Amino acid sequence: MTSQEGRVRQLRLVVHAEDYEEALRFYRDVIGMPVQEAYAGDGGAQVSILEAGRATLELSNTAQVEMIDAVEVGRRVAPHLRVALEVDDAQAATTTAVAAGAELIAPPTETPWRSLNSRLEGPAGVQLTLFQELDG
Repeated sequence: MTSQEGRVRQLRLVVHAEDYEEALRFYRDVIGMPVQEAYAGDGGAQVSILEAGRATLELSNTAQVEMIDAVEVGRRVAPHLRVALEVDDAQAATTTAVAAGAELIAPPTETPWRSLNSRLEGPAGVQLTLFQELDG
């Protein structure tokens, strides 16, 4: 297998949502991730694949996770997995998400790496960072 044959073409984060309709409404309608594909199956099975723009996998060691939490929240709160979503306006997106039911963990805070980051607990137990790049 050459490096091109083994190249990853898509990152898909699969989340089990007990309240599927609430999670779909929040991530699609509030956060702004349009449905790319949706399927229904036997026994009431449902899945929606939401468009999230460019996907990356950020691997961080313990010291990095603790530093990010200190900057964004002031204390260690991150679970094993956290989803970070780049938005155009972190303040507005955070306000909208909280009004729609997300739990605010920390308000938008400017980071040393020049982004404005908030931390939320979203539907389906997903901890979110909403971030806005401040330097273009």
